Amino acid sequence: MSSIILYCRTGFESDCAAEIQFHAEQLGFFGFAKASSGTGFVEFSCYQAEHSQALYQAIDFRHLVFARHWFLALAELQLDEANRVASILAIEQKLPKCGSLRLEYPDTNDGKALSSFCKKFTRPLENALVKHQWLTKKANPKLPAMQLFFVSGTHCWIGYSDTRNGNAQHNGILRLKFPAEAPSRSTLKLDEAFMVLLNDEEREQYIQNGQHAVDLGACPGGWTYQLVRRNMFVAAIDNGPMAQSLMDTGQVQHFREDGFKYQPERSNVSWLVCDMVERPAKVSRLMLKWLANGWCQYAMFNLKLPMKQRFAEVNQDLNLLKEGLSELGFEHEVRAKHLYHDREEITVFARVY
Repeated sequence: MSSIILYCRTGFESDCAAEIQFHAEQLGFFGFAKASSGTGFVEFSCYQAEHSQALYQAIDFRHLVFARHWFLALAELQLDEANRVASILAIEQKLPKCGSLRLEYPDTNDGKALSSFCKKFTRPLENALVKHQWLTKKANPKLPAMQLFFVSGTHCWIGYSDTRNGNAQHNGILRLKFPAEAPSRSTLKLDEAFMVLLNDEEREQYIQNGQHAVDLGACPGGWTYQLVRRNMFVAAIDNGPMAQSLMDTGQVQHFREDGFKYQPERSNVSWLVCDMVERPAKVSRLMLKWLANGWCQYAMFNLKLPMKQRFAEVNQDLNLLKEGLSELGFEHEVRAKHLYHDREEITVFARVY
């Protein structure tokens, strides 16, 4: 057998399943998803077993919104509790030689209870895999990562992930420390967005000292804080009050205006960020307006999602933005992800060039 295991936030399994089903059908691969609410993962299998590997190789992970990480599973195992290592080594499926080992579990209460087990089990399994030449003695990022995904101490999937086409973070989660001086916990969403939606080269190129930025719906300043700490000058747009600590930096101008009506006073705005609570289609049209008018170079924004049919809503809103830019003749790039620090929303990065 072979299937694709996708990690996601609990409660979003059906959205993750709908998304992988959509991409598979777009590429001409047909199959079915197994998704149970509250499990924190989805299993997708093609009707023809060999197609699962082809599908895994055909999709750019950055195009998946609801998946935190994914890998190609080659076998589902029930392990002998008395000798788990031997049970793993006995699998018949052929795994490629791997350059690293990842033992992971769902982001659920039951999954987190497996954390200590996975830490203790990693070393003996690693030694056995090296001895049997399934795993290199020294980490080699150019080779696939061997994946074991545990749902209990004796039940797991085994397979491998492409280290260039996934999430390198353990369990697909980037954990960040909340800065005590930030005015709200929403600050973590923008911090994570810069780390996840941009790669190292893009962060160096797109984020520079002295840039000008606009924060729509800024109050009390959680997102403005991230721009200030990156040495930007910020126009904070909100009818509510801003944290005095941000105003004291001298890098923030506060405009008490409606974020949907505000127009920038200067023509050199690099970044637009937006975390306003509004219908996602309305926010998407606003971002289209800013990008199409050349009011900013880059946009990072949240889309608040409905309780049902969230993938359908995301697909519709992102297409609204992409098709709008295409119709106006703009080359563009749009990426979106349901981040760890997001809740009922996704975060989107967009630029025109």
